[in-house]
Amino acid sequence: MDRQRIVSARLWKGLQTLYTRPEPPDPWAGGGNFPWADPEFSRRMLAEHLDQGSGAASRTAAEIQAQLPVISRWLRLKEGQRFLDLTCGPGLYAVPLAQQGLHVVGVDISPANIAYAQQLTTSASVRPNFVQGDMRHLPLTGFFAAGMILYGQFAVLPLAEAAAMLRRLAQITHPGGRLLLELLSPQRIDRTPRGSWWYSDEGGLWGDFPYLHLGERYWDAGREIASERFFILDLKHGHLYEYRLSDQMYTPKRLAEIALANGWRVQATRPAWEGLPLYDAEEWVVYILERVDMSLQSACVGTQTSAP
Repeated sequence: MDRQRIVSARLWKGLQTLYTRPEPPDPWAGGGNFPWADPEFSRRMLAEHLDQGSGAASRTAAEIQAQLPVISRWLRLKEGQRFLDLTCGPGLYAVPLAQQGLHVVGVDISPANIAYAQQLTTSASVRPNFVQGDMRHLPLTGFFAAGMILYGQFAVLPLAEAAAMLRRLAQITHPGGRLLLELLSPQRIDRTPRGSWWYSDEGGLWGDFPYLHLGERYWDAGREIASERFFILDLKHGHLYEYRLSDQMYTPKRLAEIALANGWRVQATRPAWEGLPLYDAEEWVVYILERVDMSLQSACVGTQTSAP
């Protein structure tokens, strides 16, 4: 069979897969999220993190520079403290925080992100410790004074996994320690039951080849979950790739309940980054959680909105 016939057969198989796909998709089925740890996908995602013309993966250098002092103030960071940056990406926050005198541990599942972050530290006098790993299974010891999970990455976990991770973080955080969670504002989430789009392109996040991109988005009102599917049809080789991304919506009430059940209380709520010049600031709510004594959880009800 010549190459063209092989490609045609693959394309036909891909079209059949599209035609028979289940609708709506089951959130988190088969992993349910991007293949962050895959070396090739990781390499392409790193380029998105470093792209200063796009905020698709990381914020621009100017925006990060504006966030850093605010993060330090909200978390009451002090020189010499141990700080945990979960889903640290290529170290764009971890490195400057370490330069401020914090003992930073950055955790990310992407091999390309960790390799880039480690390169950033080669000339630094104070170096973060970067760990490649899944934030759900933290291979960490000792105690931290504070930590953060930015850009909605906490919401990519199913509720049970999110609760388990908060419990684990409580076990390695000093009482009174703080955790910053950045989550999409419930008021800004698209609740359209179903949407779809398509376009053609070549290169970028989805592959180093010409492709047809077919995207779908679903909103599960009962469980308050947004699910996206991205079908990438490789027009050169005929392969069909499927990527999924699921996000759990958090209202202030839901976040307060899951936090309190797992060793934390919501100490402060900061909508829209309180006026910081971020292009997408209005889409986000920042929650400052405080580590509480597990035996006193029953006394810690409700949320606080006072300044940290």
